[in-house]
Amino acid sequence: MTDLQTISPRRADELMHAGAVLIDIRESDEYAREHIPGAQNYALSGIERARPTRGDNDALIFHCRSGARTKANAPKLAAAAQNCQAYILDGGLDAWKKAGLPVTLDRSQPIDIMRQVQIVAGSLILLGVALGALLSPGFYALSGLVGAGLLFAGVSGFCGMARLLGTMPWNRHAPKPAK
Repeated sequence: MTDLQTISPRRADELMHAGAVLIDIRESDEYAREHIPGAQNYALSGIERARPTRGDNDALIFHCRSGARTKANAPKLAAAAQNCQAYILDGGLDAWKKAGLPVTLDRSQPIDIMRQVQIVAGSLILLGVALGALLSPGFYALSGLVGAGLLFAGVSGFCGMARLLGTMPWNRHAPKPAK
């Protein structure tokens, strides 16, 4: 099965109450900050090695933040489901919250690394443009360097800024969720 059916948050909640297992495919830092109660965290980056615990009715429901990651990786998720009925939560965590269903939010956890990268990169680009316009055109190079770093990260899959931010004190002590 490579085509996973999408289901609404309300239907997913019903299935969970009937014994289905909800699998959060986001990275552990995203999960630690906010997740659906009862969801198991199996990051997409390691889903091939994961063996999710099955519920009473042998159904799995996969979700991410918006639903885009799960839909884009449906064949990989179907393979991880291993002959069990599997679904994708339509709209992900965002739709779950919009439906008024409960989430666990831990504000003591840092925001996810990619949002931190976006904030820092955007700030540095704006700073480079502002300083270039106000002080010296040489500051435009800062914006160019950050843009080149983002391009490299997109092409190669390696983001030096994310690695650097991951070593910052506020990101070091995020607990890893139990699997």
